[in-house]
Amino acid sequence: MKLALIGGGMMAEAVIAGVLRQRVLPAEAVFVSEHKAARAEELKETYGVQACCSAESFLGDMDVVILAVKPNAAEAALLEIRGALRSDAVLVSIVAGLPLPKLEALLPGQPVIRVMPNTPLAVGEGMSAYALGERAGAAHEEAIRTILAAAGKVVCVKESLMDAVTGLSGSGPAFAFLVIDALADGGVAAGLSRRDARLLAAQTLLGSAKMALDTGRHPDELRDQVTSPAGTTIAGLRVLEQRAVRGAFLDAVLSAAEKSKSLGE
Repeated sequence: MKLALIGGGMMAEAVIAGVLRQRVLPAEAVFVSEHKAARAEELKETYGVQACCSAESFLGDMDVVILAVKPNAAEAALLEIRGALRSDAVLVSIVAGLPLPKLEALLPGQPVIRVMPNTPLAVGEGMSAYALGERAGAAHEEAIRTILAAAGKVVCVKESLMDAVTGLSGSGPAFAFLVIDALADGGVAAGLSRRDARLLAAQTLLGSAKMALDTGRHPDELRDQVTSPAGTTIAGLRVLEQRAVRGAFLDAVLSAAEKSKSLGE
């Protein structure tokens, strides 16, 4: 399999790092088109991949092409590359708010897959959801699952749910970072050093997430295990419920999902 990435930003680099770290592909099978020459050279030197400012020289030989550009540059990029793609190559878009019908209209006859990854891909703990276009077959799906699973977990969803995915796991890391920062501030207010408070907060969220994933237990059940009668935890939870923190997170996900939907209209 040969993989090309159109765009060399953070998400593209996370994909590159994942497939090379897990030895899904050798460096010589990964190609990057990045309009900033300095960035292309940086990726080439760091990972040993083929990187240049134009995809023209390699695009026709690719099996999987990942579109990793900004939303406002996506249409122009697709129009530029569509004539160079092999008919059996799959175009994978990780552009927020770009729906499958629009992708298929811009690339008539081409197999396409829409993916919403998130930034923890960069450390091998990403969460990616994908929706298959009408012409995407089992081999295309297997290829993209293999690539994405190299840097985290993967789930297939309906196209109609991709905006919800964007609001939850796409925007979610920012919400989690806010929680880490807020918890750390609480630790500092209680007397901890900033460095120790940040470590305690971040590792606590990491460990809690791992418990939820590894045990498969409902978060309510895990929370109850920490919450002793008349103890410290219930005192803190009482404040969070009084401040409607649960409702605030719910509304944050819904607002982000609505914004994603508006980007595709």
